[in-house]
Amino acid sequence: MTPNPDNTRPTSEQQQPADTTTTTTASEPPKKFPKGIVLGKDGKPCRSCTSFAAWASQTKKSTTTTPKPPTAVPKDCPPDVETLGRSGWTLLHSIAATYPTQPTSAEQSDVRSFMRLFARLYPCWTCGEDFTRYMASGNKPVRTGSRDELGTWLCEAHNEVNRKLGKEVFDCARWEERWRTGWKDGRCD
Repeated sequence: MTPNPDNTRPTSEQQQPADTTTTTTASEPPKKFPKGIVLGKDGKPCRSCTSFAAWASQTKKSTTTTPKPPTAVPKDCPPDVETLGRSGWTLLHSIAATYPTQPTSAEQSDVRSFMRLFARLYPCWTCGEDFTRYMASGNKPVRTGSRDELGTWLCEAHNEVNRKLGKEVFDCARWEERWRTGWKDGRCD
């Protein structure tokens, strides 16, 4: 679930930077998008793939008398890529925390199917495609043999995204404490 940090949209073989021009009709001049805007597969700005600050900067003209747009999404607005990411990871880690320690083959199949569908239906298309590629890569298919396997796999997937975004990685040996039992210092009790 990684937004493309290069602000790109798909082309036949590669991603094209969003701050370049887009194709328009002969009567329209090409439109330029500000840095940070991720384009959807239709070539239009993708709200779910773009941070709120970048979205607000492209929709509101700033002048010397107009205050800068807020950088946090108001609670009653559609979520941006960062809100979706936090919410998505919370859901996935919570599923792992409640997953059986000895799942049946049906439960294992359900989780693998859910992960594929989650990635395919994820509102940020580029994030979903990135997660699909992660799951399809050689040694990274969803591990569903136990709660610990799934929780550790998700933590590793989440850390992969964090690395791409330049964020801190989490100690995966502590995933269950973070997402299931609560911290040993008692602050979650």
